[in-house]
Amino acid sequence: MKRSLFTSIALTSVVLTSGVLQLPANAQNFGSIFNSIFQSPQPSTTPTTTQSTTPSLASIENAVHNQVNQYRANRGLPPLSLNYRITEQARIHSRNMANGTVPFSHDGFNQRVQTIAKVIPLSTAAENVAYNQGYSNPATQAVQNWLNSSGHLANIQGSYNLTGVGVAKNARGEYYFTQIFIRSR
Repeated sequence: MKRSLFTSIALTSVVLTSGVLQLPANAQNFGSIFNSIFQSPQPSTTPTTTQSTTPSLASIENAVHNQVNQYRANRGLPPLSLNYRITEQARIHSRNMANGTVPFSHDGFNQRVQTIAKVIPLSTAAENVAYNQGYSNPATQAVQNWLNSSGHLANIQGSYNLTGVGVAKNARGEYYFTQIFIRSR
């Protein structure tokens, strides 16, 4: 059975108002508790599968990033640089949705943005999430759904310069996607 869901959010303030969150100028100074976590990026430890017919989660993440950048290039937009720190936040959210810790939603988005803002000075942020199951190419399914939705498309076409993509798969074979978009200062 094939299933697919997706949703987006864009932020520009610390208080969510009408789906927009504006971070204050000093958003990167919310505290230093997470700074030590992000002092030096670590390589991905995403496990890969031994079955050659099942793509690794990292390869799906890269496919999403590449497809979004290809879309942007076709429209004359600059590419989004993949950032490890943003990717880690996206992976955490995807894992939490996949294991049921949080519902399929943008729950915790403000916290993800604030955590990122502690290490990357930023002015705006947005997030697309997707869920699908039963597709031979889950990355393409997620990106195509986003491109066919005005809110997701606005995020993909936005004036962001950094991104992070996280994908998780649960025991039921459901894939959960989070792509975070950041405009750094």
